[in-house]
Amino acid sequence: MRVVVAEDLFLLRDGLVRMLEAYDFEVVAAVESGPELSKALAELEPEVAVVDVRLPPSFSDEGLQCALAARRARPGLPVLVLSQHVEQLYARELLADGSGGIGYLLKDRVFDADQFIDAVRRVAAGGTAMDPQVISQLLDRRAQDRPLARLTPREMEVMELMAEGRSNAAIASQLFVTERAVAKHTSNIFGKLGLPPSDDNNRRVLAVLAYLDRG
Repeated sequence: MRVVVAEDLFLLRDGLVRMLEAYDFEVVAAVESGPELSKALAELEPEVAVVDVRLPPSFSDEGLQCALAARRARPGLPVLVLSQHVEQLYARELLADGSGGIGYLLKDRVFDADQFIDAVRRVAAGGTAMDPQVISQLLDRRAQDRPLARLTPREMEVMELMAEGRSNAAIASQLFVTERAVAKHTSNIFGKLGLPPSDDNNRRVLAVLAYLDRG
C-alpha cells in the first residue's frame, strides 16, 4: 500500500516511515512542508496520506489544508491527520469533507504501533479512525442539545464507540453485550437523532459526527 507521510520533525517522520515499512507499507514520499506535501499528493497519487496538521511554512494548519485541497482534486483520498492536541476546528473541517476514509489521531497514539497501524489500514480502506479524545470533545460540545439529551447513557456509550469507527461486533465485545443489542441501540440512536439507519459503518459514523457538528 502506497503512503505519503508529512511531518516536520525529523525523528518522528523517520519513526513513522520505519514503522509503516515494518508493516509492509510502501512509503513513496516523506516530506516536511506544505508545498512538498501538495506536490507529493498530486504527483504520486498515494493510497493513503498520513499528515501532521501543522507544517511549514505557516505552522498553522498547512498540513490539513493541503490534505483538503488534495481531496478536492481527488475525491475520497484517504487521509489520517495527526495532531499534538485536540483541535476541534480542525477535526470538524476534516469531517465536513465527508467523502472517503478519514482519521484524526493525537500524536501520542503513534507510539502504540498496533493502534496506529490499525488506524492507517482502516482509513485506507475507506473507514474512519477517530481518537477517543476527539470524539469525547465533539460529544461534549453538543451535550446540551435536545436530541442528544434524549439518548440513554448506554446509547451514548454505543455512539461514542461507533464514532471511533468500531463495528457492531467490536462494540458488543467492548460493552459485554450481544451484537443484536448493539444493533437495537444503533437503530434507537439514529431514530432519536432523525438520521436514517445504515449498515455502512463509515456512513453511519460520518452521519453522527456531521450531526454533532451542526451549528
